[in-house]
Amino acid sequence: MDRAGEAILTLDRSLAQQVIACERRVNAFELKIDSMVEDVISLYTPVGVDLRFVLAMLKINSDLERIGDFAEKMARFVEHFPEPALDGDLVVQLRLDEMISEILKMLRLTKEALNGENIELATQAYSKDDLLDEINAEAPHVLADYILNNPEQTFTCLNLLSIIRKLERAGDHVTNIAEEIVFFVDAKVLKHTKYIPVP
Repeated sequence: MDRAGEAILTLDRSLAQQVIACERRVNAFELKIDSMVEDVISLYTPVGVDLRFVLAMLKINSDLERIGDFAEKMARFVEHFPEPALDGDLVVQLRLDEMISEILKMLRLTKEALNGENIELATQAYSKDDLLDEINAEAPHVLADYILNNPEQTFTCLNLLSIIRKLERAGDHVTNIAEEIVFFVDAKVLKHTKYIPVP
């Protein structure tokens, strides 16, 4: 996702190609982890916290694969983009850099939260999704205004809207990962709720 975001902002095709190549490895890892989880369940019949851990890993594995898919689709946009650069003013108005940066922060927080079984870090990541939703909601208005003044850029704007949607969806999947970490560590189900940890 880091490389995909940089590729979008710079239209660097070599970075985009690296992302596309890495996505195949992500797919292979997903299959391997799925198989390992199945083995653990069938061989050891885990219960309690061990079962929560296994179930959380199964769901996190799926979320990570979907994030890889979004990164790969962003890279494909760069690979096929005909222009040498995006309109810098438009990129600023869309807050694209801010959106990418926020997703990377969320990913780092969830990685640290999982490694340290840290609910506080997981909920920090969980709370950052609101900013992504805000940027996503603003984007159609920004792009509609831009198209009125630059009708020849309509196709590019539609592609950029698709990129922003993918980033927002990637943020949703990171949020899912944070929810699964809290479920594993604290046995709390956060789906469709806002979790406030007890001090």
